[in-house]
Amino acid sequence: MAFELPKLKYAYDALEPYIDARTMEIHHSKHHNGYTTKLNAAIEGTALENKSIEDILTGLDMSNMAVRNNGGGYYNHALFWEIMNPEDKGRLSGELRDAVMNAFGSFDGFKEAFSKAAATRFGSGWAWLCVHKGGAVEVCSTPNQDNTLMPDVGCGGTPILGIDVWEHAYYLHYQNRRPDYIQAFFNVINWNEAERRYALSK
Repeated sequence: MAFELPKLKYAYDALEPYIDARTMEIHHSKHHNGYTTKLNAAIEGTALENKSIEDILTGLDMSNMAVRNNGGGYYNHALFWEIMNPEDKGRLSGELRDAVMNAFGSFDGFKEAFSKAAATRFGSGWAWLCVHKGGAVEVCSTPNQDNTLMPDVGCGGTPILGIDVWEHAYYLHYQNRRPDYIQAFFNVINWNEAERRYALSK
């Protein structure tokens, strides 16, 4: 069964002024759509064709660059749209808050670690908050469209929060000011969704 481009639950301009409408439109309708189309082409007629995206990525042959790049691009962006919300974002609370406090000491400690991972990722990639079985969380980053579900990427667990630091995610509005974009991202995080994903993954 072919993968489909997920529909956004909000308008392209809903995250302004933090993320502009033109960036959202291009990012979703061009970049994510491209990854979706190329992923379907890469798995057509193979044993991967009827697997979930999570099963594809966790069992991935990392030398299969078409599936690695486009499967990662498909999954990462699907999470990215869900983990942002212009309203009803909730707040860091419950068991996820406890896990973040245990790992980083405070919300500011988490914010500093996450921002550093995003800001220091050389070139294109992602920064993640991911959860391990048992509930411990960590922050890490991956290059290109890799993510923590894939084998041997240097960090593991299930990603529950991620920020895209490819230039196409921010350049129209922020130009080369990646740190400004990272700080703006904290204003649109959907903590309710992060908490839901945490509960499912720990």
